[in-house]
Amino acid sequence: MITDVEIQNALPALGRGKTAVITGAASGIGLAAAKRLALMGMKIVLADIGGTRLDDASRAVAAIAGDEAVLAVATDVSKADEVDRLADRAFGAFGGVSMLMNNAGIGNNPGKPWENREAWRRLLDINFWGVVHGVEAFAPRMLAAAKPGLIVNTGSKQGITTPPGNLAYNVSKAGVKTFTEGLAHALRNEPGAHVAAHLLIPGFTYTGLTVGATEKPAGAWTGEQVVDFMLESMTLRDFYILCPDNEAARPLDEKRMAWAIGDIIENRPALSRWHPDYKEPFAAFMKQ
Repeated sequence: MITDVEIQNALPALGRGKTAVITGAASGIGLAAAKRLALMGMKIVLADIGGTRLDDASRAVAAIAGDEAVLAVATDVSKADEVDRLADRAFGAFGGVSMLMNNAGIGNNPGKPWENREAWRRLLDINFWGVVHGVEAFAPRMLAAAKPGLIVNTGSKQGITTPPGNLAYNVSKAGVKTFTEGLAHALRNEPGAHVAAHLLIPGFTYTGLTVGATEKPAGAWTGEQVVDFMLESMTLRDFYILCPDNEAARPLDEKRMAWAIGDIIENRPALSRWHPDYKEPFAAFMKQ
C-alpha cells in the first residue's frame, strides 16, 4: 500500500499544512476523505447540510487534526451563494485551498422521465449544479494562487452505463462526467496553471446512499477503501479513478462500459444490455 509520504511527494497539493475543502463531508466517502487527509496533516473544511451529522463529523476530524485545523460550514451546494460563502470562509480561515472535493450528492429516485419535476430539479441541483457551483467558487482562486491544486468531482458508474432504475441520478452523474472531462481540458490549457481535475468513479460503496442497508453488504467497499484507491490513483495521474469493489473487478466494469458505447457503434436499441432481444448476445460478449 502506498504511504502518505509517497502520496505527498507525488502530490504537493496534499502536503502537510495545505487545505482541503470537501462537500458532502458529514458521512460516507466525504467523511472518510476528511479523516484520511487530516491524518496526512492537512487542514480540513467540511461542508454539508447543517445539523448533528455535520457537528459530529467536525468533532471526529478535529480529534485527528486539532480544533484549529478544522472548519465546518453548513452549506447547501445547490445554492451558488452558499458555495461562494463556503469559499470565502475557507480562504479566509486558512489563506488558501489546494484541494477541492465536490462530493455532495443525493440518490432519491424521482421516478419516470415525465414525473415529479421538482424532485428531478432538486436532485440535479445538488448532484450536478453543486459540482458546477464548487468549481465556479474555488477554481479561479486556486488558479490565481499559481500553486499545485487538485479538484476531484465524485461521479458514478451509473453515469457511464446508465442502468435502468434511477434515471435522474444517472443523468446527474453523466453530467458530472462530461463536465469534469471539460474541466480537465480547460485547466491543462490554462497558462501557468498547476491545478488538475479528476473524476472519482466509486464502485458499490456503503454510504448513506446505500438503499435498504443497515450494515455494509459483503459486496461493497467502505468509504475508506475508496479514498485509499483515489489517492493512489491520483499519484499515477489517473483522470478516471475507476474503483472496483468486492463484486466487480475492473475487467468486468470495462466490458460493461464497452457494451454501453457499443450501443451507438452497433446501432443497437438504447440500453440494449437490458433489452430482451439482446440478453443472449450480451451474455456471450461478457464471456469473451
